Amino acid sequence: MKYSRLTKEQFDEMHQEFINFLATQSITAEEWQKIKTEKPEVAEQELDIFSDLIWEGVLNKVEYLEHISEKQLFLFHISEATINLIAIKVEVEGIDITTQNGYGWLQQNLMDDQVNIYTSTKALTEDRNKDIFALIQQGANITKGELYRYMQEVVQE
Repeated sequence: MKYSRLTKEQFDEMHQEFINFLATQSITAEEWQKIKTEKPEVAEQELDIFSDLIWEGVLNKVEYLEHISEKQLFLFHISEATINLIAIKVEVEGIDITTQNGYGWLQQNLMDDQVNIYTSTKALTEDRNKDIFALIQQGANITKGELYRYMQEVVQE
């Protein structure tokens, strides 16, 4: 398996897609029940293959990721060949940027000496999607990139 298996909730949400996936392999609902009972290892393989297909489809479309922790904000833009990072680190005691108040403080004090902004660019490996998946596994979330683009404007000033 290249990525990770979808959760039960994700499979539930993608029930119709999974049925279509099985149909492309000429597996009927009756046959699927039989496979699950008589050949659970084959059923597991089918779940893994389906999960990887879904992940591939999602990861192919990813352009932006965000990872926010108490004191740091990592904003990623994934281009064709690179991962571009804008990292913001808050060095003020008592400020937690994962809270509404803390994030509001960051917005008001972005240019404060106790707020450090870094940028970096890293080449993607041959497997772009695996690079993106690794960031997601570390806690990054897929976004539309509004915050990245805003911070990019700030950094360029």
